[in-house]
Amino acid sequence: MKKSILRWELGGIVFIVVLGSLLHFAFEWSGRAIPIAPIAAVNESVWEHLKLGFWPALVYAALEYSRFGKSANNFFFAKTLGIYLIPITIVVLFYSYTAILGHDLLIADIAIFVVAVIVGQLVSYKLLIASPLPERLNRFAPIALAVLGILFVAFTFYPPQFPLFRDPVSGGYGIVG
Repeated sequence: MKKSILRWELGGIVFIVVLGSLLHFAFEWSGRAIPIAPIAAVNESVWEHLKLGFWPALVYAALEYSRFGKSANNFFFAKTLGIYLIPITIVVLFYSYTAILGHDLLIADIAIFVVAVIVGQLVSYKLLIASPLPERLNRFAPIALAVLGILFVAFTFYPPQFPLFRDPVSGGYGIVG
């Protein structure tokens, strides 16, 4: 079972990175279709780029659940923690390196996205093969995922006026001109 779960988690890295990369352009490719906005980047803010890891990881977790979710330990907690670690890792690494350099680099941003997905998937793997944790963690996890999903949707249309949400290209917030 461990090898099968590991293969799925490693496959998830590829799935999330590829689908997330496509979602970077999906809003523009769709002609700026509003129904696409909640799941795709609508500007170049750090916040909008966090969605590129969240939604593909959520979809992949649903696929994994259909395969081994009922038999793996800690499934909901493992996937939730892994999914949360993607945006956390991106934010920490992005703001750390840009504070040092004073500017961002596209290649570093791409590498950070890939590293964040790897971190999320490998932490998820470790929890999936670990001994069972308290069941309340699995019960709480879907609520935590729903909260983050709701925030991604809400802040697409009503972003707070904080630097995390600011498009560095236009200086605007949310769906910009």
